[in-house]
Order: sequence, then C-alpha cells, then structure tokens
Amino acid sequence: MKGKVCVITGATSGIGFEAARELGAMGARLVLVARDKARAEATLKVFATEGINARVFYADLSRVPEMKRVAGEIAAAEPKIDALVNNAGALFNGRAETPDGIERTFALNHLGYFVIANLLKERLAAAAPSRLINVASEAHRDARLDFDDLQNKKNYLGLKVYGRSKLCNILFTRELARRLKGTGVYANCMHPGFVNTRFGDNNGAVFRFGIGMAKRMSGRPVEKGAETVVYLASSPEAAKVEGEYYFDCKPKVPSAAAQNDDDARRLWTESARLTGVG
Repeated sequence: MKGKVCVITGATSGIGFEAARELGAMGARLVLVARDKARAEATLKVFATEGINARVFYADLSRVPEMKRVAGEIAAAEPKIDALVNNAGALFNGRAETPDGIERTFALNHLGYFVIANLLKERLAAAAPSRLINVASEAHRDARLDFDDLQNKKNYLGLKVYGRSKLCNILFTRELARRLKGTGVYANCMHPGFVNTRFGDNNGAVFRFGIGMAKRMSGRPVEKGAETVVYLASSPEAAKVEGEYYFDCKPKVPSAAAQNDDDARRLWTESARLTGVG
C-alpha cells in the first residue's frame, strides 16, 4: 500500500477509523471524509503522531448536494485513487427526512455510497487495478425492498429500515461491479460483524441503553471489524475479486433478495433519478 491513495468515508471513529489507521500504517496516503470537525481534527492528530499521511474533506453525506460537492473536491485534488471505502452510515430509530426530502437512512447509508462511488469511479479507473469497498451488514438478511416505499414512510422501524439500507449496499455493489467490468476497478462489499463502536449512540436514551448492553456483551473488537475492509483494500488475494460479499476475509453468500439482479438494476435507476448521478 506504500504511496497508494485511499479515500475513506466515516473514518473518524469505529471501523472506518481503525481501517484507515491500518492502511495508513501500511504506507497508504489517506483521504478522509468527515462530518464532525472536532473528531476529524482529533483523528488527524492521532495519525500524525503515528507517521500516517492523511488529509480530511468535510461533508454531511446525508445531503445530496454535499455528496456531490465533496466528491468533486476530492476528484479535483486526486488524479488517481487506488481504493475507495464507503463506510459512513448510521441507524436512526425515528424517521426523518433530510432537507432534500429524502428519508435520512436511505440517503446516508445508500445514496451516499452511490453518489461518491459514481463521481470517483474515473479516478479509480485512472489507478487501475483499483478497489472499491462498500461496508454492508448481515442486517440485510431478512430485508426486502419495496420500490413503492423506498422512503420508508410505512411502519417505520429503525432496525428494519437499517437492514433495508444494507440490502441496498449489496445490490448496489452487484450492479456497480457489473458496470465496472473491464475498467480495472473491482467493487466488493463486506459485513464487519456486530462491533463495539458508536453505532446506535445517536438515538434516544432507552435505545442507546439497549444497544449499548448488546455491544458490551457480544460486540467484537473494532480491530476485528476493520480486518475485512483492510483485506479487500490491500490483499493480493482480493486483487481481482468483484461483486462479492465478504465476512472475516472470506466470501459469504448473501440472502436471496441480495442476489436479485433485477432489483439491483431497478435500485440503480431509482438512485440515479433521485440524485441526478449515475
């Protein structure tokens, strides 16, 4: 990874932070996308003390104009990108819409990946062979997409909607890999496991308490959660794998719904319509 450029979203805490740290320690030059300035500055200080070369761009990746702006800034600054890790995401226990009128889970967890990947794919192709990693989840396992309700207006349940967004990540990866075939850009997705991070801490006290207890009892270390991200971004064994879903550095078969190529194509079309990208 020495001298290679890695763009990582959501890299100021949790899995993204640890993956960035490990890739930086391997010699990669890091380009981080962050929303919180204080956490980003603290991250840069840690990396600087460890001799890791990193810079940060700021954006709220739940806002379509912000996704487009930050991707444009990165593309202008970096002629070649060797690896892109789409990691920024969250679970929201209550429904809300962004100022763009898009349900925020769908906006952040799926459309953020979709826009950033599409607007940086030329920079990835310029560094071919290069890699694109989307952080998904086993939470997709029981999810189904309702194309008449992608905005999750009916019977909103935070965990259920989160699972749908992770299903979107896998379907998007399949269609992206198909469209990137022959470009030298290899797109895959992965499940980090249930990791003891800040995940879910943005919700109310009762929800935070419940998920906090679960993380303390069964959450895996953040280093373990980041392991597959680092593997897919750097390992020679994963150099030309495409369109796969990984867990613990090995391919894993996703749900039947996550293998529906018709849904993958339809999701792409709807995402392009909503964002004007792709």
